[in-house]
Amino acid sequence: MTTPINLLLYGRMTTPWIEWMTDQLGAGFHISHWSEDDTPEALGELAPKADIIVGGRFSADTFPAVPNLKVWHIPFTGFDWLRPAALPAGCTVCNTFEHEIAIAEYIMAAMLEVEMGLGAVSARFKSHGWENRSPGTGEDRGELFGKTLGIVGYGHIGREAAKRAGAFGMQVLAASRRAPAPDVPQPDTFSTMDGLDAMLGESDYVLVTLPLSGETRGLFDAGRLAAMKPDGVLINVGRGKVIDEAALFAALRDNRIGGAVIDVWYQYATQDDPDPTPSKFPFEELDNVIMTPHMSALTHPMRTRRWQFVADNLKRFAAGEAVENVCLVV
Repeated sequence: MTTPINLLLYGRMTTPWIEWMTDQLGAGFHISHWSEDDTPEALGELAPKADIIVGGRFSADTFPAVPNLKVWHIPFTGFDWLRPAALPAGCTVCNTFEHEIAIAEYIMAAMLEVEMGLGAVSARFKSHGWENRSPGTGEDRGELFGKTLGIVGYGHIGREAAKRAGAFGMQVLAASRRAPAPDVPQPDTFSTMDGLDAMLGESDYVLVTLPLSGETRGLFDAGRLAAMKPDGVLINVGRGKVIDEAALFAALRDNRIGGAVIDVWYQYATQDDPDPTPSKFPFEELDNVIMTPHMSALTHPMRTRRWQFVADNLKRFAAGEAVENVCLVV
């Protein structure tokens, strides 16, 4: 009889999916679980036995040794926090996408809100009524039709945003390290990152989808923000530190760009500081910024798609097949 694969579901984010994963994977897996509500000693018992761990961030300084680990599967996308030295040689790290549909819808909603201002219009109408206006009169609003969306990083999110923007009659430009494969949605114009500054000057909306790396950290500095249209709107759903914090605040405060929609930030909750401000600068005081708390991907269908991918990937591993979304092999 084949020995079951020891699977450890690690962290609070895995807790709601224990029963679901058990049903998906069946008898070929022995599933254990640890969350931050449990003791470090319990993790010390479970982690060294694990063949696979599914979970997110960990501290390399305090995480137990995992000599048997074959796969660490991250149930989300970012892995810039990962410390490979904490994993054994030969361990494969996989991540999970499936967030691009939800984020693309967020992007469209954000651009529509910039053009329409429905929140402010609704609040005004509720508090002031018609204000002696007849139907069809009042301030004009903008349209997305005919506007240009420049996408920085043409991966999963960028391609889904491009499809939706095209359906609204927008022109889509993209700048990325690699040209899109022929079987994915194509932008109207593509350039490598060497053409980024020129693209910024043509774009009414600039969508940043980049992960954080040594190459992308601070990519948008004061000079790059100055390359945008004076009324251009920056949308960041990638990582906060891709855009220089001080430079972005100054550009918005001084109205050197038209506005920003920011979902990813510079300061996040920690055990020592569970409710920090999202930035050391008071973005919340600016009236040309839409701020959201890193929630652009958060839909229940997205979570289900992600966990289905994780389960399917673990089945591939159990069957001796190649796993997908490999980030690195230690």
